Amino acid sequence: MVLDSIVNIKKYSSLHPRFANAIEFIQTTYFPTLEQGEIKVEGEDIRAIIIEDALVPSAVSTDAFECHNTYIDIQIIVRGEETVGWKTRSTCVSPKEAYNAEKDVLFFNDTPDTFFKLREGQFAIYFPDDVHAPMIGEGDIKKVVMKIRF
Repeated sequence: MVLDSIVNIKKYSSLHPRFANAIEFIQTTYFPTLEQGEIKVEGEDIRAIIIEDALVPSAVSTDAFECHNTYIDIQIIVRGEETVGWKTRSTCVSPKEAYNAEKDVLFFNDTPDTFFKLREGQFAIYFPDDVHAPMIGEGDIKKVVMKIRF
């Protein structure tokens, strides 16, 4: 997992072959004015999902403690602040059900090892090894979830 300020995002371009194009899209797009929905940047290989929604209590988010096999997430906070629960996948021992390939999600009954805040102008990168529970807090948030095929 990576946690940083959006002003530093370019330095992560070399972490994955598709990151350079995803980061170029991030740096050249003005997200505050975009409506909720999905933008295909490079077909199914790079997609941007704009989310405006209410934050939820910790118990609700950790009930959907998730990771992905096919996509890496770059989650960027456009407006608001969220708390995120995190744990490395290698220490999770209790999957809820089988991996759902259609939705690219595997849920766990495990609980996060740590919680951190993501604030406006910050981002996190979640690789397939990063089990995460986002959207914790009160109020509303606007964020962008970049889905980059692993």
